[in-house]
Amino acid sequence: MVVPRLVEQALRDQPMTVYGTGLQTRCFCHVSDVIRGLTELMDAEDAEGRVFNLGSQAEISIADLALTIKELTGSSSEIVVIPYDEAYETGFEDMQRRRPDTTRVRELIGWEPTHDLNSIVKDVIADLEARGIS
Repeated sequence: MVVPRLVEQALRDQPMTVYGTGLQTRCFCHVSDVIRGLTELMDAEDAEGRVFNLGSQAEISIADLALTIKELTGSSSEIVVIPYDEAYETGFEDMQRRRPDTTRVRELIGWEPTHDLNSIVKDVIADLEARGIS
């Protein structure tokens, strides 16, 4: 939910909140790519009973994600880094890196995402603007 939250903050020119150090990396995949992958897996007999990861291989830090969103929205928002100990209860732990291994799905059905991060962010911007958030 970090992408829609940051986009909404940027569209409203509110401070864009990045939790932790902002150096943690994530990969983002467009929902339409995930749906296409799931649909193709349902039709693949060799997929039955197996586990597959669907996702992008393009990693980005949360800090760089915020900068990308700020640029694509044309926002004047300030990016504010909030340490985990101020944002969450004691004991909260976060993975510094999340990147799915999509080898199995790529080998079985040739699936790869077709939307890049900019496309994903632009679609979230369009969706929020269509719902009157700006």
